Amino acid sequence: MRPTVLCFSGLDPSGGAGLQADIESIGATGAHAAIACTAITVQSSQKVFGFEPVSSALLIEQAKAVLNDLPVQAIKSGMLGTVENIHAIAELFDTRVIRHGTPYVLDPVLVANSGGSLGDPATLVKAFGKLLPHATLITPNTHEIRALSSRDDLHDAAKYLNDQGVKAVLVKTSHDYQTGDIEQFLYINGQIEHTSLVPRLIGEYHGSGCSLASHIAGKLAMGDDLVDAIVHADAWIHRTLEYADIPHPDDGDAQMMPNRFFHV
Repeated sequence: MRPTVLCFSGLDPSGGAGLQADIESIGATGAHAAIACTAITVQSSQKVFGFEPVSSALLIEQAKAVLNDLPVQAIKSGMLGTVENIHAIAELFDTRVIRHGTPYVLDPVLVANSGGSLGDPATLVKAFGKLLPHATLITPNTHEIRALSSRDDLHDAAKYLNDQGVKAVLVKTSHDYQTGDIEQFLYINGQIEHTSLVPRLIGEYHGSGCSLASHIAGKLAMGDDLVDAIVHADAWIHRTLEYADIPHPDDGDAQMMPNRFFHV
């Protein structure tokens, strides 16, 4: 059986983000994706219209069914939707239902890239305090890291989260600057351990954050160390965006969808 990544994520009917992004991104690493669905969303490639969360009890039953059956070598979470779901997943770590030391990539989704609601951001930020210390890596965009840390400077924000128990923080600056290469930096225990410049492509993309975090989780499950997993994921996600699908070719401002099968 291939190494398995257990993903906590929501259903995006468009297939651009959420659990389908997890399945495709993890599959591209050679690992197997198993999903504990957190919510059913109503969204297109361009907009979130609404969502209905799964109860925390049902979410945990899904997760336990996977953990008792498959060789889970990594965990990844994306949209969690409710405080109850966040607390329930934290309890899986606290009670060692999830094996101690299992790599965990946490993508702290607060709002969709289109701006649509995926839960009340302020409430979710407070709840994440219980879950963040269990993460091997968090992958916030600039809006999310500022919300989680209450700090404007990105370096100060990353160091603060390290001080709060987060082992590693990968900061992506694409939301701050609209031109030039995208700078990324990885903080581990308050120190920069890796930086990169990712060439910026024109346009906006639906599901790029989900895909990046999931690919990192897949590489960790396959045995890569953290920096190697990030380097591989950066190169891979760039290719998915180069070959992105364009749902609305006549609308220059419309979001495109990563093509996670660009190599096929």
